[in-house]
Amino acid sequence: MTLKEQVLHLGKQARAASYELSQLTTEQKNTILLAMADGIDTQATTILDANAIDLAAGRDKELSPAMLDRLTLDKARLASVADGIRQVASLPDPIGETLDHWTRPNGLDIEQRRVPIGVIGIIYESRPNVTSDAAALCFKTGNATILRGGSEAFHSNTAIATALQQSGSSAGLPDHSIQLIPSTDRETVKHLAEMHQYLDLIIPRGGKGLIETIVSLARMPVIKHYDGICHIYIDSAAAIDLAVALTIDGKCQNPGVCNALETALVHQDVATAYLPAAAAALRERGVELRGDNASLSHLGENATPATEDDWSTEYLEKIISFKTVASLAEAVSHINEYGSHHSDLIVTTDEAAATRFMNEIDSSGVFWNASTRFNDGEEFGFGAEIGISTDKLHARGPMGLRELTSYKYLIRGTGQLKSQPAK
Repeated sequence: MTLKEQVLHLGKQARAASYELSQLTTEQKNTILLAMADGIDTQATTILDANAIDLAAGRDKELSPAMLDRLTLDKARLASVADGIRQVASLPDPIGETLDHWTRPNGLDIEQRRVPIGVIGIIYESRPNVTSDAAALCFKTGNATILRGGSEAFHSNTAIATALQQSGSSAGLPDHSIQLIPSTDRETVKHLAEMHQYLDLIIPRGGKGLIETIVSLARMPVIKHYDGICHIYIDSAAAIDLAVALTIDGKCQNPGVCNALETALVHQDVATAYLPAAAAALRERGVELRGDNASLSHLGENATPATEDDWSTEYLEKIISFKTVASLAEAVSHINEYGSHHSDLIVTTDEAAATRFMNEIDSSGVFWNASTRFNDGEEFGFGAEIGISTDKLHARGPMGLRELTSYKYLIRGTGQLKSQPAK
């Protein structure tokens, strides 16, 4: 069997599984999810041993410290993976929800009901916990899943998927509901993206190169989880201590995630108050500082000039760029031009300025005096998430359970005929 035939076979199996999944009750799904969580706990040693193989290979390949950190599993992280599945089990099930219901003049009863999407392909890099998160969320919403993880996490992903499949099967998981492509060959990505006869949706999570490749190949809808080039704008009416605190939290709390800050824009009226304070606090935490000419004189000796590329770079590490602007309008223009429409923040005590910023910034999450790190499904109260979409259709922002559903119309009649107009 060729590689293409193998992928098509997985798709055919997933399509059959999706019909079974759509008929499971909420109670059945939750029982299976809890069994999956127990399976992660039970097979923890096997999973961690597999992760050790991936980490050793990653070190040999000289992966960056940030990449190795995203790849790493330990007992605490694995326990969090299991707890994440239990959290999904505890969340309300959106499937079967009536979204709207009305009766037409001719007596037709029309209901709009939430249903699974069907078969979802997830292509992702680095983080092995995505294997579990994606599988659990898709399963809760009645979707079959085909997973294609990065080669750097192949052994970890395989061990996690096996644990989910085996433990779920013992509790009633339909066969082939969760499948991991058992190959690191890049051709599998192409075959998956072209498998429109079985795949209803594909979600890539990773770098710009991966996402652009999927978009160019896909024959089905794609929901992109693009770069997180996130900004903080320090308005002329900002409280400086709060501005510094939000900068530190957004950049340093976890630099390697998509909702971390990459660029700070500061109004020229508060540059002399904000920039030295922010620079000192960031430097203490080992952050590399870059700035435009107007900012450099306030950032200290170790700051380096920012280039044009810096404004459109997702660092995912302890680097931040600064730019001094003359107005809120200039900040908005910069963000809409260079940002990735992910998460952007204004710090100000001026409600009118905040309102204008929030109305004019075209991003999935726009914040006022709160850290961009809160653009997250769990923080929004969605529970676990499959990622943060920077698209506008069909989902935008954190993708929880509702965003993994579609809907259909159920029309009930009493013999109405189109050829007979309503009386």
